[in-house]
Amino acid sequence: MKFVVLALLTLLVPQLALAEGFQNLDMTGTERGIYTVLIFLIAYGFVMTEEFTHMRKSKPVILAAGIIWAHASILAQQKGVPTHEMHLAFEHDVKEYAELMLFLLVAMTYINSMSERNVFEALRSWLVRKQFGYRQLFLITGVITFFLSAVADNLTAALLVGAVVMAVGADNEKFVSIGFVNLVIAANAGGAFCPFGDITTLMVWQAEYAEFFDFFKLFIPSVANYAIPAAIMYWAVPDEQPKETSEEAVQLKPGALIICFMFLCTIGAAVSFKQVLHLPPFMGMMTGLSALMLFGYYLKMQAHKAGDHDGFNIFNKVMHAEWDTLLFFFGVVFAVGGLGYIGYLELLSSAMYDGLGATTANILVGLISAIVDNIPVMFAVLNMGVDMDLYQWLLVTLTAGVGGSLLSVGSAAGVALMGQSNHKYTFFSHLKWTPAIAAGYAGSIFVHYLING
Repeated sequence: MKFVVLALLTLLVPQLALAEGFQNLDMTGTERGIYTVLIFLIAYGFVMTEEFTHMRKSKPVILAAGIIWAHASILAQQKGVPTHEMHLAFEHDVKEYAELMLFLLVAMTYINSMSERNVFEALRSWLVRKQFGYRQLFLITGVITFFLSAVADNLTAALLVGAVVMAVGADNEKFVSIGFVNLVIAANAGGAFCPFGDITTLMVWQAEYAEFFDFFKLFIPSVANYAIPAAIMYWAVPDEQPKETSEEAVQLKPGALIICFMFLCTIGAAVSFKQVLHLPPFMGMMTGLSALMLFGYYLKMQAHKAGDHDGFNIFNKVMHAEWDTLLFFFGVVFAVGGLGYIGYLELLSSAMYDGLGATTANILVGLISAIVDNIPVMFAVLNMGVDMDLYQWLLVTLTAGVGGSLLSVGSAAGVALMGQSNHKYTFFSHLKWTPAIAAGYAGSIFVHYLING
């Protein structure tokens, strides 16, 4: 609470700052500047209540972004800032968003393509048919989610494996409740040690604060973050056998395994473009997308020969990408970027990193991400212009990624699983295990210090 009060008070104190090489307006104490903060807070209030209002989170943040930049433009004119200088600040946000959007769009298209080829459904069917006990399933689903979220996003991983938990444990509310808590922790922990595992890690990588292989230094801390609460919860899992199922095996569609292999090659291309060619990684992803488009054409022609005129359509996969997530990210980037241009990010930087120190501030970032989505939190940190070494950048990457596990509403995975669980997994059923999750959070930070400090 002390930190929050300090941060809010500093919003009223004008200072001069540089953010990513651009001089901000130093107009945080103006009436119009304060209005922009209120607009952002109101918009984010709607984001946090999405579960109850059923209004897509992209809507309020895009509106807020437009209003904030309109105010920023007026303030720039009042201060006599040349138009081209303001455009440079605005175009910086355009570049940031474009690179991330194209990268994520390709990743989502591949995930949707694999889903359409029954890759994930076949995995789910296999797990259901193996007739594992509840405790075995608890461990298996957690480990699968942990590693799956490193290559797919944590939301996809949680929903996929969550379907398995619901399929085998629908008649055991206790197993579903604990199993879903386990999936949320595993999904967030698994996404923290790989540049592709979470949007926040991707942002840090593309901002060049850490190299690709640097993120794997977080593997053991991420394991600790998952293993500690999982070990505690394991003994609460019913030591029983689920009811037998007569479910038949799901067959992979033609080209399923080839698409999986192409996805791995596309990831390799993104890394190579960044590490070897010194080009943005999204270019490697787009090259991989072109390969998928060509292979999709081949699959479509084969389907036509077999009399199937629906076949594989790559543009259907693009259409089914998580557009709300991409548009939400647009709103976040430009809303936070606009506040930074006015001067507020520098103020928060002074309050957090100068006032509290990098380690304390980065730990608090993780706690804040349990309430506020980690995307705007991390984007704000990246645009504060904070001077930190690799250890601290990896620390904030870790805490921002795993901090959302502390509450069910702290991550997209938790929110989505609450909707999937038929009221078996709730905010309060998750809150019951928050002390165990907090032990994992503290343990991961301590392990990171021992290994990388």
